[in-house]
Amino acid sequence: MNRVTVLRATVVTCLLAASTVSGAAAADSARVGSLRTETPVNSSGPADGVTETVVSVRLPLPASVGVHPAACDWLSYLRFRDSAGPADATAADRILVAQPGVLEGAGAFDSVARNTVAAAAKQGQHIEFWALDRRSNCLEDHAGIRAALAAGDPTIAVDYYYRGKVFDGHTFGGYLTNGQVGWLAKIGLEQTVRDEYKLLVHELPSQQLRKQRVLCGGHSLGGVITGFFAEWDFDGDHSTTADAGFNQCAGYFALDTTISTGLSDLSGATPTGDLPDPGLGYAAVQAGLQTGLLTRTLSGPAVINAETMNFLGIAGVFAKLKPQQTASLLQSLPQPNLNIETTSRVLFSKDLATFILGKPSVKDFRFTNETVLGALMDDNSQPLSILQTSVGFFDGGRVADKDFPLSSDALTDPALASLRGLFGTRPLAIPDQPNGPLYTWRNYNRVGAPDDPGYRNSDGQPYTSADQEVTDIQELARSMSEQPLDFTEHYFPTKLITDIQQAGAPEVSRDVIYRDGLTANPTITLLAGDGIIAGDGSVPAELHAVVAPGYQHLDVLTAAATQNNGRPEVVSTNLAAFARRPL
Repeated sequence: MNRVTVLRATVVTCLLAASTVSGAAAADSARVGSLRTETPVNSSGPADGVTETVVSVRLPLPASVGVHPAACDWLSYLRFRDSAGPADATAADRILVAQPGVLEGAGAFDSVARNTVAAAAKQGQHIEFWALDRRSNCLEDHAGIRAALAAGDPTIAVDYYYRGKVFDGHTFGGYLTNGQVGWLAKIGLEQTVRDEYKLLVHELPSQQLRKQRVLCGGHSLGGVITGFFAEWDFDGDHSTTADAGFNQCAGYFALDTTISTGLSDLSGATPTGDLPDPGLGYAAVQAGLQTGLLTRTLSGPAVINAETMNFLGIAGVFAKLKPQQTASLLQSLPQPNLNIETTSRVLFSKDLATFILGKPSVKDFRFTNETVLGALMDDNSQPLSILQTSVGFFDGGRVADKDFPLSSDALTDPALASLRGLFGTRPLAIPDQPNGPLYTWRNYNRVGAPDDPGYRNSDGQPYTSADQEVTDIQELARSMSEQPLDFTEHYFPTKLITDIQQAGAPEVSRDVIYRDGLTANPTITLLAGDGIIAGDGSVPAELHAVVAPGYQHLDVLTAAATQNNGRPEVVSTNLAAFARRPL
């Protein structure tokens, strides 16, 4: 028990430690003189009849936010629509507008957006899916990843981010410190919901149209943000309701979350209870953020920070461009810094002794690039539940139980049930033959095939099965690398969480007045069977939820259109059906 407590404290410390977030991206020169841009996205996704664009709208931050990059005066979203449908969004049958969760960007919605639009089109309805980026995503520097994709050479990304190489006139500026992102101390709940409101009003000026055709929702923390949006009064006049959040939506959708105004349902998916509110009250927390005594972003010295979030994108590039190449990502990195070394040890250590000694090292194994991405993101390898997908399993060599940072036995111990929200529910595995065979990746739709070795854990139980694998690793690689708005959020603002934690404070709640807003419109709740709410086997009856068996928290966004049972993907199919309903 003492070991578990220490390990949990270590993870929490990583989440709270001083920030090391990445450098600001330069403002897009194509935006100069424009208030709105819309650019086609050339995706290698399936020929599913879905058109994707990236839309950016200039909606400047208030002067009270302070000095900030010019790029952050723009709000952006990914727009997915039926290619055979109307180009004008106001003519769409429905528009789904999605808020991302913690550490997520708009790119995370790639698969579920495409699958939902395509499923609706098969039923004769032309819908759109808008995946929102938050203000803090403006700080991300994608130049190295874009250059690598354009050249078809993933090593360019390593050259850009780690060797100071210049591409397309860009040089990576490094990862910023907590002191260099001071303006994020003002980016909290109010700015986030007002950004969504202003964007909707700009793009869909008619309030009547919004009320009739827009569905508001999100994934994980996005469900809570949507809950506050529904209850918000946006014009400051509490005697009028046309501006009320619930009157901007015809319905709500929750993706492994609930439409609510509390964090209790999201144990493990948000740092609730772990981010600092040391009994000091709202004013003291704001002072801590303003002065930098409290970290302004959800970032630590390892595992969770801007560099590791960007590293996931780089891994996506390697897996997409050179999937079967022997792990050139891991081998091409220069001498690792403390962050990469520690993160690698957390993710690739078999047990505590391996973590401490660093032997065998991850570089002692032969992995394909696809295997590296799988190891980073799969629910049988990645220890943190908020980053888990059900994307397949290791192949090509012996595997063993992964007993770090939590043992397999601990996952089934009732006394430690509270940790499952943080560490997930699936038994973890790790390659066990250093300097041995080439480890490849068995994709989700090949688990259980005749040539599957059927790996088993030390208790003789299968690590996984076909009905527990739902996400295609190449689709995941595409979403994590190709999207112009990132899959991950490198600079999640701490104030967004502390505002929600302190929502009872008058400074936060003065315009949260429509307490019936949560029930003012129909809601569909779509839960991951092994996710943060349904993972313990119980689902509150009042949710009337659709549960997707075998799904992890991220799978509700990333699952493939066709599942191992030959049936259409559960979440997007039900979401499309909800969009078709008269509301």
